[in-house]
Amino acid sequence: MNERERIIRLWFDMWLQQRDLGIDEIFADHAEYMESYGPRYEGCEAIRRWFEEWNKHGKVLTWRIEQFFHKNNQTVVQWYFKNWMDDGRIDDFDGMSLVKWADDNKILFLQEFACSTDSSSSAG
Repeated sequence: MNERERIIRLWFDMWLQQRDLGIDEIFADHAEYMESYGPRYEGCEAIRRWFEEWNKHGKVLTWRIEQFFHKNNQTVVQWYFKNWMDDGRIDDFDGMSLVKWADDNKILFLQEFACSTDSSSSAG
C-alpha cells in the first residue's frame, strides 16, 4: 500500500474509532485543515482539539474511501461519509479531500469538498 494512502486511511480510522492514533505523526506542526462547510484549523494542536471536541458530540458511522489520485506532492481522495450527532441528526454525503504533503509525508494542507446525497439534510 502506498505510504500516503496508509496515512489517509489512518486518519479516517481515527474518526471511526473516536481515538487519536497519531495526529502528530500525520500532520505537520503548521498544517492547515479546511472543512467542506467553512471551518479552518491551523496547526496540529488546533486539529487535535477539533477532533476531540467533535467526537464528544458526534460519531462517524461510515467513512469509506472510493479511490485515490496522486500527483507529485498532492493526493485527492474520493469518499463517502455518514455521521450521527447527539441531537439525533444523521448526515451523509459524498466528498473529496485535497491533500498536500510535506517532504516527510506529513500532511501540510487538507481541504474537504462535499456533495449532499439525496438522504442528507446538510453537509458537514
